[in-house]
Amino acid sequence: MRPLCFALVALLPTSLACHTPNRSTLPPARPEARFDLPLTRAPFDAVHANYKERLEQAYVYRELVGSYTATGRALPELHAALERAGLRASGPPFALYYDDPGKVPVSELKSRACIPVEALPSASLGLLADVLPRAHVVYAYVAGPYPDAPRAYPGLFAYLGRMGWVEAGPIREVYHVPPASVTSFDDLVCEVQVPAAPRP
Repeated sequence: MRPLCFALVALLPTSLACHTPNRSTLPPARPEARFDLPLTRAPFDAVHANYKERLEQAYVYRELVGSYTATGRALPELHAALERAGLRASGPPFALYYDDPGKVPVSELKSRACIPVEALPSASLGLLADVLPRAHVVYAYVAGPYPDAPRAYPGLFAYLGRMGWVEAGPIREVYHVPPASVTSFDDLVCEVQVPAAPRP
């Protein structure tokens, strides 16, 4: 099951765990960001989850195939490319994870490192861009090192099941706090979103 395999992946050493944004400069978190749920923290016995409607969102991205450890590390390079194009991020960076590491070989895992923008950029700028469709999601805010975020997945999927819903799209992790802006990784906050649909 996805929750178990993600939790196990997160227990690996940081150098081997999923999606580790490095301490290079990332787009700043919006100062007005407010969290509408209590933060979920280790040991993740209680995951504070809810659901909401996610609005359509334009974004630029890097497509990646292989270990999820490279996904977060692609964000600083993507941000630099955005700045060179004269564009600005419209919110915190995020990643899309398409595959379950427990079912798909590491060499075939698909993900995207993403930065939201106000509108799709001109193709002449040479940036890959797409639009996340409007979607119903279950979500939780996970505090602590970003590689630990998957340890909250079992609780989030349990909530999904209690609501009678199933996963309906790639998992989205939104990195609200740039790692370079804090002195302790305990101050990082990742919002995990799982697109949801009624169980068939």
